[in-house]
Amino acid sequence: MDIAIKDGKIVERVDELRARKIYASGMIVMPGGVDIHCHIAGSEVNTGRLLRPEDHFRDFERKTPKTRSGVGYSVPSTFTTGYRYARMGYTTIMNPSMPPLEAKHTHEELNDTPMVDKGTYPLLGDWWFVLEYLKKGEIEECARYVAWMITSTKGYAIKIVNPGGLEAWGSGGNVGSIDDQVPYFGITPREIVRGLCKVNKLLNLPHTIHVHTNNLGKPGNYLTALDTMKCVEDLASEDKPAIHITHCQFSAFKGSDWRTLKSGAEEIARYVNNHSHVTLDMGQVIFTDTTTMTADGPFQYTLHELSGNKWVNHDVETETSSGIVPFRYRRKSYVHAIQWSIGLELALLIKDPWKIFMTTDHPNAGPFIFYPRIMAWLMSRKAREAVLNRINRRARNRSLLPSIDRELGFYEIAIVTRAGQAKALGLKNKGHLGVGADADVAIYNVNPETIDPSRKYKTVRKAFRQAAYTVKGGETVAKNGEILKHVKGTTMWLDVQVSEPIKITEEMKRRFREYWTVEYENYPVTEKYLEVSHPITVKANV
Repeated sequence: MDIAIKDGKIVERVDELRARKIYASGMIVMPGGVDIHCHIAGSEVNTGRLLRPEDHFRDFERKTPKTRSGVGYSVPSTFTTGYRYARMGYTTIMNPSMPPLEAKHTHEELNDTPMVDKGTYPLLGDWWFVLEYLKKGEIEECARYVAWMITSTKGYAIKIVNPGGLEAWGSGGNVGSIDDQVPYFGITPREIVRGLCKVNKLLNLPHTIHVHTNNLGKPGNYLTALDTMKCVEDLASEDKPAIHITHCQFSAFKGSDWRTLKSGAEEIARYVNNHSHVTLDMGQVIFTDTTTMTADGPFQYTLHELSGNKWVNHDVETETSSGIVPFRYRRKSYVHAIQWSIGLELALLIKDPWKIFMTTDHPNAGPFIFYPRIMAWLMSRKAREAVLNRINRRARNRSLLPSIDRELGFYEIAIVTRAGQAKALGLKNKGHLGVGADADVAIYNVNPETIDPSRKYKTVRKAFRQAAYTVKGGETVAKNGEILKHVKGTTMWLDVQVSEPIKITEEMKRRFREYWTVEYENYPVTEKYLEVSHPITVKANV
């Protein structure tokens, strides 16, 4: 069918005599790609760039008449990030880890990232205000402060990382289960997750709570992931999930130690197949050199000890922590090969593609430029076997992949890479090509009627690597890997409107002086700070 575009939107029809035409016969036409979870801006990303000059030497972008120069393989600079996403047909990306105190820095980098619309998730799971109100059971008051925080920092969703563990890390500790006590505050990760899930529902936020589970990256942690999903079962509504578990591969380990490590994907997939309140993304491992970065400070310290690689740690006052460690995933490593297998097992064993989305947790499990390779693995058993034949033999013998025949089709790929992610984010104008949608379109030079992606997976991978055309907001911005036009994307943020907003009293300003090194007046991000602001009004039930 024909797709008509006018004024940046998909419309019913246009004047065909006056319209510019793109002939896409024999090609695949999809909505622009959506990435629900990729670390592309902010203090941890910038620190990752500073930590790794070696990451820049081998991978750089030359300046052209249309584009800016840039560097970076696993942690590319802002312009390079936008160009590389656009070349693959991606038009919307979400930064998942923003310390509220460092929101201005994050938005400066988002402003600087061209070609894509973007949003960012403030880290709220260990924010002292949240912990204080949840400790007292004051959910509605907590909701008002969260509404203020999201609007003030121009954020998009509630991000929770290792709930309670980041606060414990400030004292050199961690939590071991969702029922451990958080030092000083005397509440548990279970109460944090449930409390913020209730807050999310009261505020009517478009996305669910976005959760990085406790015990991430530890053998046996699949039980913690299952406990986290189960703890909000009763809070789900019929029309919307209650929780999103991010980069689930890192939370799907069985075994008592690294020697006995096995995949817990089958157990997690069985649970997700039987419940409708959970969505996940993969966190698919790529065998390459990369840079790990997360607010999970204790996990990053453990990774530093395991690898011996250089390490940066950062404690963001009363809000969150972070850590950065360079890392290389190796085919011949038993643990790394098991991790590679787990991500694909999750995607193939979960029956409904609207529940599991394709990510690498860029750059933690690998750079986003490898998305076409993951698509090929999902679509072709032959492609998976080619990798299985080269990985650690013991890991190959324990992998579930040889027993999985499923191969995703092009429609399922469209769901896991754009439609499903847009729906989970509540972005009604993204992820589809219906009338009224944003005119973000990706055209790939592969004919689905004549090619078998199972057999010709290399051809499909090549096509997804460079979109024949990328259309952003109705403008053709990339063609066959060449950036034709440098455009600014919008920054999407939530204007959360509550019936009784919090009052900025002298008492609150006093708490700011006690908790932070900045005064209240310098804390919020004004809308003028955003170059292309796209506020989304949300009416809360509080």
